[in-house]
This record gives sequence, C-alpha cells and structure tokens, in this order.
Amino acid sequence: MVKQIRLFFLGLWACAVGCTAITSLAADKPNIVLVMADDLGIGDISPTNTKCKIATPRLQQLADNGLTLLDAHSTSSVCTPTRYGLLTGRYNWRSRLSRGVLNGRSEHLISAERATLGHLLRESGYHTAMIGKWHLGWDWHKDGKTIDFTKPVVNGPDINGFDYYYGHCGSLDMPPYVWVDTGQVTAVPDREEGVTSQEDAYGWYRKGPIGSDFHIPEVLPHLFDKSIEYVTAHSDDAKQGKPFFLYLPLPAPHTPIVPVAPFRGASGINPYGDFVMQVDHLMGSLLDCLSEQGLEQNTLVIFTSDNGCSPQANFEVLEEHGHDPSGIYRGHKADVFEGGHRVPFIVKWPGHIQAGTVSRGLTCHTDVYATLEEVVGKVGESGGGEDGFSLVPVFHGKQCSARTGLVSHSIDGSFAIRDRDWKLCLCYGSGGWSAPKEKQAKADGLPPLQLFNLRKDVSETENVAELYPEKVTALLQLLDDWVKNGRSTPGRQLANDREVTFLPKGVTLPSAH
Repeated sequence: MVKQIRLFFLGLWACAVGCTAITSLAADKPNIVLVMADDLGIGDISPTNTKCKIATPRLQQLADNGLTLLDAHSTSSVCTPTRYGLLTGRYNWRSRLSRGVLNGRSEHLISAERATLGHLLRESGYHTAMIGKWHLGWDWHKDGKTIDFTKPVVNGPDINGFDYYYGHCGSLDMPPYVWVDTGQVTAVPDREEGVTSQEDAYGWYRKGPIGSDFHIPEVLPHLFDKSIEYVTAHSDDAKQGKPFFLYLPLPAPHTPIVPVAPFRGASGINPYGDFVMQVDHLMGSLLDCLSEQGLEQNTLVIFTSDNGCSPQANFEVLEEHGHDPSGIYRGHKADVFEGGHRVPFIVKWPGHIQAGTVSRGLTCHTDVYATLEEVVGKVGESGGGEDGFSLVPVFHGKQCSARTGLVSHSIDGSFAIRDRDWKLCLCYGSGGWSAPKEKQAKADGLPPLQLFNLRKDVSETENVAELYPEKVTALLQLLDDWVKNGRSTPGRQLANDREVTFLPKGVTLPSAH
C-alpha cells in the first residue's frame, strides 16, 4: 500500500513537471526582435555560404550563438508578398495580390481583421513596433492622384497590431520619400528628387517627392538608430514584465545601393558587397544594444531576408571575385527556382536554443507566426498562421518541425510545390527574371511543368517530369488540396481572398485516384 501511495505521488510529480515544461515558454515571455533584410541572398553571408566572399562577422556571431536553418524559404521571391506571408502566417497568394508588388502609393493590403504577428503579440501583453520598410500599402490622403502630405496616413501598421510605427511605405527606390511616424508625416516634401541608373548604376532611385528630413544614404543607419532608441526606451518595462516586439524590415541591400563611410570600398568587390557589410555591422550594433541594456538573455532574435539577391547587385562583378549571392542554388530574386526564395534564417534565444546548432529541416517564413504562438502560449487561439508550423521543436533540438511541404511563388504569379525532396515548378521557365524567362521558354518549346529531386539535384539542372509522372500528379493534387482548403495545416476549411488558379495554360489537373 505504501508503495502504491509513493507511485501515485510520483505520478503527480511527473505530471506537474510535464505541465511546467509546457507552460514555461509562455510564463517568461521573451522580448522579440524580428529583422528582415531586403534582397539579401542566401549566399551573401557566411553562416549560409562557406564560400561567401563578403565579410559578415556579426551575423556569423549571431549564428555561432544560435540556430541556422539551411532549408528556409520566403513565401515569394519578391518584397510585398513575402511581408504578407511573414506577418500573417498565411501564403501570400491567398490574398488579393496575385502577382508583382505594391508601390509607394498603394493602398493597404492587410485588413484590420486579418490576424498578424502584431495582433498576436499585442494581445499577449507586448508593446509592438514596426520600424523600417513597410511595403504592404497604407492609405495616403489623396485629392485625385495628388497626395496631401499634411493629412494623416490611415490604415497603416497600426491597424495590423502595431502600437508604434516609423518608416517609409514602399521600397527605397519608390516615391514618395517621407518618414511616417504612426500616421503623421514628419516633414512635408519640399522638392522632387531622383537618380537615374545612367547616373548611378547602383544608387539609382525613381524621381518623386521627398521630405527635407529624408536622406537616401542615411536611411539604413537612421532606421537602426531608431530601433536602438526603441529598445533603450522599453528596456525598463521589459525587465518589469512588459516585453516588446520589434519588427525591423530593412530597406537594404535593395536598391538604391548606397553604402556610406567607412563601408564604401570596404568589401573590395563593389558597392553591393560594401552595403552587405554595412547591414552586418549595423545588425551588430542592435545586438550590442540588447546586451548593454541587459536584455540579451531574455530576447529572441530572428534574422532573415525577404527573397534572393537582385541582379542590381551586378552578378558579373561579384562572380569575378568568386562570390555568388545564390550560393549553389539556381536563380535569384523574382524566380520560382531556389535562389529566388531560399533565404538566410538565423534564430538566437539564450537558454532555449543551443549555440551553434544547424537544421536542414524545411522551414518557411509563415512558420514564424506558429512559432511565436507557441512561445507566448496562444497556440490555436489567435486566428492566424494557417500555413505555418511551429519551430519550437527545432529550437529544442529536433532536426525538423512538422513541415514536409512548401508552396513557393514568383513575381509573375507562377507556383512551385515541394513535398520533401520533390519540387514541381508550374511554369515553362524561371517564372521571374533569370533565363529562361517565360516568353522565351515557351518560344523554345520547353515544357510547362518542371520536376526536380532536390536531394539529388539541389541546383535544379535536370527536369525529370517525364520520368516520374505519378509524382507530378501527386504534387498537383496536393497543391489543389491546399488551395481549396484555404490552408496547408490541419484544421477547418478556410476561404481564400480570391479565386486562386495555378495551372499553366494548357495543363489540366489529373483526376484523383
């Protein structure tokens, strides 16, 4: 009898320990810093490319102290749709934006009702901030086509869960060039300004209205200064149980490529290499701030990029120096090939992630939503993240999450679907900017479906669709299921925001067996 009583209490103790382990993530909510570079290729930093020729010591240090995910992907190979996927945990092609990107004058894409990381974390007790390149549209006050910069901006990041925001609307080569501080333009444009690509092949930007306090070369360091100010201002609150979430989408190393001293010429390659070095250095300054404020041990830091590198980096010059922004992968920004959407992804979380770990498990930006849901103890409660899988098991030592498949999307709206090692591209060419472009691929008589085995052919050199027709059929049917279900995770069926079509012209969906 005594033995049975001991076993009973031992069982209760074990149950209590298990429950404590499950709830401990939410009990001590970390500050969260999410940084997304712009057009930084997977080959551009040393943690994801051992042959990288650009010095990135601070990002290497971040990786050495955290986790590097080597099979990580953006949902799209261009800016706007990737940002949608990251913030909502939902594939961008489910939204009304079927292809391309927004511009600096576009209206808001994410409705106030759509669950986002901002909503998730604000409702979990966080102060939430967006500092940087928004590129998801907001609503200027317009008189016809003319913007009235004296009037407040509405439907900005504030309706998407951010208590505070400071940034610019589109890419840094898209006018108007003004800072908006939580709905208010800080300086009304007093002139028009722009630089042509003939004047500066790296530093060009479209002509448009610009505010007196907006200086293109200083935008990147200014955004890091604002971020450091934010972290410093919220340090005391964070130590007293009011954590913060800082979303910092960078405008670099996207055009205009404008490195400032002492980084000009520092890479010995070209301005793009210099600009990447500047991004690395400034990221180090932000990490130093967390340490100096005593916040490092209770802050989860994520660093990634929105898509692959742009041809604006001048691939020929980079190649002359032995550097490839896409590493071993085919294609680049805008493409459905791996170089378009396979991106750097580094996470540091002291006490939860073992330093210097590497995962080859399949990962997508949409997983950030599901991951942070688990971190703050809101799994299944927030109404978002229908295309994401939590990375917490990977943080704790597993090689991969529950994710086995992925949908990728190119600038022209082409799809690719992956299931484990197999990837099917639903386009004749790259779906983007690299050769063969769609028009040329069709003219050359290339097939509309391209199947690759990434385990054997990670550089996507051999289309084996004709050899494995049953695999092509299975992948098409899987994609059809994910489209119709409005989600790629278990759960009730959801609606897409538009009718989603994915088959190339002339291709029909095979009937299910």
